[in-house]
Amino acid sequence: MGNMILILLICFSPTLKTPMYFFLCNLSCLDIVYTTVTSPKLIHIFATNNGRISFIGCIIQLFFFVSFWNTEYFLLTVMSYDRYVAICKPLHYTMIMNWRLCTIAAVGTWIGGVLGAVSSAAVTSTATYNSSSDLNHFFCDIKVLEKVAISDTTPIQNVILVQGTLLVMTAFLLTLVSYIYIISTILKIRSTRGKYKAFSTCASHLTVVTSFYVLIFDLYFRTKSAVSLDQGKVLTVLFAYIIPLLNPVIYSFRNKDVKEAFKRMCKKQ
Repeated sequence: MGNMILILLICFSPTLKTPMYFFLCNLSCLDIVYTTVTSPKLIHIFATNNGRISFIGCIIQLFFFVSFWNTEYFLLTVMSYDRYVAICKPLHYTMIMNWRLCTIAAVGTWIGGVLGAVSSAAVTSTATYNSSSDLNHFFCDIKVLEKVAISDTTPIQNVILVQGTLLVMTAFLLTLVSYIYIISTILKIRSTRGKYKAFSTCASHLTVVTSFYVLIFDLYFRTKSAVSLDQGKVLTVLFAYIIPLLNPVIYSFRNKDVKEAFKRMCKKQ
């Protein structure tokens, strides 16, 4: 509901027709579809006490989970570049972040997420499993499937390694570089009011990015002995449900434009 309200505000409020809110609308759509990958099956398990899932259903769930996971860090990287241009090159912002570039970037994040998930689903589906394998998790996570596979899991490990180093780390480093430039530019502003105004435009995104990557690194890049299965499930709940729940709150609570748009929408009703 929080994400749906944010999407409606952005779509119907003329003051929110900017690249930043265009990408935020994409993020809200992503958060909705992201949670629906695992939550319907989880609700079914709670309601029926039946935790079975078919092999094809498991691979499909894995594919969409990884797709939207990839899309999220691609999108957060694009949003960090948007904030970099807005703060470091404000006079050229409208020229650089034109609607053609924004559309290409948004579509590219969704397509890139899907393409990145193809290899994960492919190598996982070709591994050999017992006819009845117990997954100590609430959804088909690639690391859990790796543990229950009875064939050679080197291809799965290689995919995890490549995606972790090539995709996640690249996106993280690009985001980090963007914020290094942003912070250095803000520190050069002489007035305290100017610094606060500049920082407030990226504070929400920085909060979301920080929480996202802290959970990612804690969940997928720590050693196997450092994270138990129960800890992994708790971290996944935070990553898959709590962050999408908090994103609209983070982006609207300290955002004057969103709050004013919400008040105008309420008055019209």
